[in-house]
Amino acid sequence: MEVKNAYEIYDHLNELNPYSVEDLLLAHHVMMRGLVQEDGVFRSKPVGVVDSHGNVLHFGTLPQYVPPLVEELLKWTEDSPLPMLIKSCVFHYEFEVIHPFADGNGRIGRLWHTLLLSRWNPLFAWLPVESIVHDHQQEYYEAINTSNAQGEGTAFIEFMLSVIEEALLSVIPENFEKSMMPTSGKENRWNILEKYLKKEKIIHNSDVQQLLEVSSATANRILVSFVKEGKLERVRDGRYWAYQKL
Repeated sequence: MEVKNAYEIYDHLNELNPYSVEDLLLAHHVMMRGLVQEDGVFRSKPVGVVDSHGNVLHFGTLPQYVPPLVEELLKWTEDSPLPMLIKSCVFHYEFEVIHPFADGNGRIGRLWHTLLLSRWNPLFAWLPVESIVHDHQQEYYEAINTSNAQGEGTAFIEFMLSVIEEALLSVIPENFEKSMMPTSGKENRWNILEKYLKKEKIIHNSDVQQLLEVSSATANRILVSFVKEGKLERVRDGRYWAYQKL
């Protein structure tokens, strides 16, 4: 039922208005039909937001404030002059903070993120953003938690931009990707990481940022490219993802 519902709403993605409260409720109805009692309506009770392990991250907005806040958020998203890549991430984060539904907030937040991006560029309707977020699910919740603790959404925005970048890289032909980085530069980067991995068994995104003096998104792109080349593999390090040499 869950998979069938998801396929149905994604098949009708181009029919949804990304700035319409009514379409947001319709999407929730289709996505959660037969799975929850309150499908297609905003929640009527307070709720705690939990991660994949059941840990409470924060408490959602009181139910009486949900409708006006969602309407305000959609209006801001429509009117803001920020680049769509950024403001779609801001929308996604603020949507999860409000937590407007009793269940299905993560699925609808990711659906609406894809919808916003696809209106900006139709390519995004076909990118596997949802599946990549699923692969990084714990990091997704950690980014929300970090942003909540910091009182602003930068950590979540950076995480989602890295997810979008990974989705783009996943559909770029391998030869094209190689041509975008000079061989000498890539070899130098690999030499630095290989030297680090002779001392440490694994390497994290944060380690790459420090070693190569690059952003989180660029570090992720570098790691993904070396995974594709068969030099690294992604492994679990407790609650986090890391990489080790093959």
